[in-house]
Amino acid sequence: MRYLVSVIDDENSPDNTDRRPAISEFNERLMAEGHWVFAGGLAGTDAATVVDNRGEQAVFSDGPFVESKEFLAGVWVWEVPDLDMALKLASEASKVCDRKIEVRPFL
Repeated sequence: MRYLVSVIDDENSPDNTDRRPAISEFNERLMAEGHWVFAGGLAGTDAATVVDNRGEQAVFSDGPFVESKEFLAGVWVWEVPDLDMALKLASEASKVCDRKIEVRPFL
């Protein structure tokens, strides 16, 4: 089963350490164990553009789709046998990247 694993950051997060080496090591383990599908970090919310083309003309607006102190900082897509494994790995991921993690199954 595939899961979208979202890394949640916030404006108040202390970012005084470089987590990239630990995250890279975790990613290598995910690959070795066959759970890795995809991952990527995201630029800050100031680089976001929202596109709404539900009307007669597309509307483009700067910024995230929701104003919030929390924002999506990155994602993983994992292939794991069940929710228990996804939550186990998410617990490790939260520690590794020092951020909250949201786990959601694909339909």
